[in-house]
Amino acid sequence: MTTPIKNDLFLRACRGEKTERPPVWIMRQAGRYMPEYQEIRKETSFLGLCKTPDLAARATMLPIDMLGVDAAILFSDILIPVEAMGLELRFSEHKGPSFPNPVRTREDLGRLLVPDPVASTGFVAEAIRGINRRLDGRVPLIGFSGAPFTLATYMVEGEISKDFSRVKRMMFSDPELLHDLLDRITDTVIRYLSMQLETGIHAYQIFDTWAGSLAPSHYRTFALPYVRRIVDALRKYGVPSILYVNGSCSLLEEMVSAGTDVISVDWRLSLSKVRERVPESRAIQGNLDPVSLLGRPEILREEVRLILDEMKDRPGYIFNLGHGILPETPVPMAKYLVQLIQSGLSAPMPKG
Repeated sequence: MTTPIKNDLFLRACRGEKTERPPVWIMRQAGRYMPEYQEIRKETSFLGLCKTPDLAARATMLPIDMLGVDAAILFSDILIPVEAMGLELRFSEHKGPSFPNPVRTREDLGRLLVPDPVASTGFVAEAIRGINRRLDGRVPLIGFSGAPFTLATYMVEGEISKDFSRVKRMMFSDPELLHDLLDRITDTVIRYLSMQLETGIHAYQIFDTWAGSLAPSHYRTFALPYVRRIVDALRKYGVPSILYVNGSCSLLEEMVSAGTDVISVDWRLSLSKVRERVPESRAIQGNLDPVSLLGRPEILREEVRLILDEMKDRPGYIFNLGHGILPETPVPMAKYLVQLIQSGLSAPMPKG
């Protein structure tokens, strides 16, 4: 039997309903900025944490218990299903993720699988079950996946890239190969998110973090159709969907056409402009600059006030950052941010 959600603000906002206040959660809300997360992390590697359901559940719960956010998000990594496709994945504390054998040729593509998600990533489903037991309906649980283009950037570049020259070179020199890779990733993501949905997530977010590196015409060719395929395939589950793009200001209309219920945007365009370009049939999520949490509380309060003023009376609004929270963020500032939203800007400033 499904446990009723006690705090359903987030789900109502996703559906475009008018809410008493905006719900708030934070991208990367369980992470390195929390000493409690660092304690969990001492028990294993980062990938080990993602693959150990009890530890992943404990990490997921930290911002619920410590910050009081209005939604939980599964602790995992967007590259988990890519590893399951057959690419060796390594994580370095300083360089981040890397693939020693990237996809550069059709022979490389031929070695990739479309994996069975339960057999290859069943630990994610087990973590979802454990998280829901711990949540006991307090707030909804968000699942997620990387979008095909963003996952392809890692698979082709082999690591985090500044200019995405290798994947773009493939786009301009062998577009058929890139489309075939994107097809295979899309099939993998549909299966992976279906597993999450069947296990008990209440919404899902597609992270197309690096799609903002594309010109609009290239986004329409190499990113949008694949996201749309995922959304269409998962619509039968009847849960809210969110699309996030870092560098979204040139792509808002295209993002809307992907078909998700929520458009999540970065900080590079004011929400007063975003709401002019996103129809009221879609909810909006965002878009505080994460660096604002490193400054003074009174300035953070003013930044929040500006955003809330821009979105006043707009139904279907979810407060979030425009990108993931930074590792150096003071926990009291993260708590203060959540309290500002939940108190209507009347929360006391943190001491010290």
